[in-house]
Amino acid sequence: MSPLPDLFPGFAERRFTVDGAEIYARIGGSGPPLLLLHGYPQTHVCWHRIAPELARHFSLVIPDLRGYGASSGPQTGPQTAGQTTDATDAGHKAYSKRAMAQDFASVMEALGHGRFAVVSHDRGARAGYRLALDHAARVERLATLDIVTTHDAWSDMTKENAIGRFHWAFLARPAPFPETMIGVNPVYFLDYLLAQWTAAKDLSAFDPGALAHYREAFSRPEVIHASCEDYRAGASFDPELDARDKAAGKRISMPMLALWGAQRKNGFVNKPLETWRSWCPHVRGEPIESGHFLAEEAPAATLAALLPFLLEGPR
Repeated sequence: MSPLPDLFPGFAERRFTVDGAEIYARIGGSGPPLLLLHGYPQTHVCWHRIAPELARHFSLVIPDLRGYGASSGPQTGPQTAGQTTDATDAGHKAYSKRAMAQDFASVMEALGHGRFAVVSHDRGARAGYRLALDHAARVERLATLDIVTTHDAWSDMTKENAIGRFHWAFLARPAPFPETMIGVNPVYFLDYLLAQWTAAKDLSAFDPGALAHYREAFSRPEVIHASCEDYRAGASFDPELDARDKAAGKRISMPMLALWGAQRKNGFVNKPLETWRSWCPHVRGEPIESGHFLAEEAPAATLAALLPFLLEGPR
């Protein structure tokens, strides 16, 4: 197999030992610190089209979520039919967004970044808003791409969007069912999801080198298992924690920007700005002419929305 292309030339590679995981990250650029968090079923590579411009203004930290890409999680091995080697907890808290948020707070602390901005997509955005809620003193600004909160997304499940979000329930099924099913042909499953969530409904939006990274990572059983654990947490602990925080009046206090794909069909995010205002009264946002993968499908438009927000400086 040929080596995977380096889509972040000039960026350093670092590994960080945190509680229950080892986090891999690319680091580059100069200026105030900015943390970029990817989503499912991708890796940190999803930021490769906008990272060079962001690096002109910011010191970028671009990690893989625990269990994804080159980061490890608490499992000792994959869980498949007839083989149980899972070391994760029965409540799936090891893959909760609270655990992931703590990972990134620890990584940024290790780098000496007491306060930092966050730009986050999909599952990474769920860790991003959890960072904003659990570590409010650390987060200067928060941008989320194409999500609402996990609690609100489950509450919003309808006939129209359930088809597009079928993977939420499927991946949350007890192990080893989804792991076994996906493991039969992981690249087909990955490519299908990536294509379905774009505006064009194909893979044309993705750089071939990025696809190679995604396919290599997602072909590993331990990554499939970790991503399923992520969704199991997303069907249990994560929305319960959201609901408790909302009932207690806990809100996102820092400046927030919500962006979403205007051309997304099944699985679309309903009323994103209205929904986020119940969590952050001062949030602002706008649609991007894109499917789900804003930073790859519409990098120029995504940057045009992000940069003015990020460059406003401290509040």
